[in-house]
Amino acid sequence: MSKNKGFSDTSASRYSLALYELASESNTLSKIEENSHALLKLISSSKDFNNFIKDPTVTRDSLNKVIEKITNNFSLEILFKNFLSFLISKRRFFYVQQILKSFNEICSEKRGELKAEIKSAKNLTKDEINKITQELSNNFKSEIKLNYTHDQSLIGGLVVQIGSTMVDTSIKKKLQQLENRMIEA
Repeated sequence: MSKNKGFSDTSASRYSLALYELASESNTLSKIEENSHALLKLISSSKDFNNFIKDPTVTRDSLNKVIEKITNNFSLEILFKNFLSFLISKRRFFYVQQILKSFNEICSEKRGELKAEIKSAKNLTKDEINKITQELSNNFKSEIKLNYTHDQSLIGGLVVQIGSTMVDTSIKKKLQQLENRMIEA
């Protein structure tokens, strides 16, 4: 038994896998994935909503009323709404963000997509990002889902991470290696 009594990644993946299987069986997977992205965007963009769902003093009724309003405003799939209500009834809505992120990862994996993280010192254009994505897709022979961030601290170059594979061509990294060699000498 784990000493950590918190909500584990395993628990989140169980809920998300259950949602994936239900959505697959009901042929609503793409719609529920869209709903999931919309709710995650709402959580990340609204500090008030994020605080509301993480507030332990909020009642189940209040949460259900908010979910009902969100369902009407965003035209959520009924299965997705029922899943959210289920999380509320089991007092797991506090972890909805973790569960939905895990659900989106499962969807990507089932489609055969790989997640890639790219950081660059230079602000890349859409064309450059698309070209890098295409090149990575060809090299890894899989669809790549790219998460791009601009990081001026790299000074120059790129940092690319796909799964456990990482390529760091940044000047920052080269300067760190040079500094380490000078210290060791």
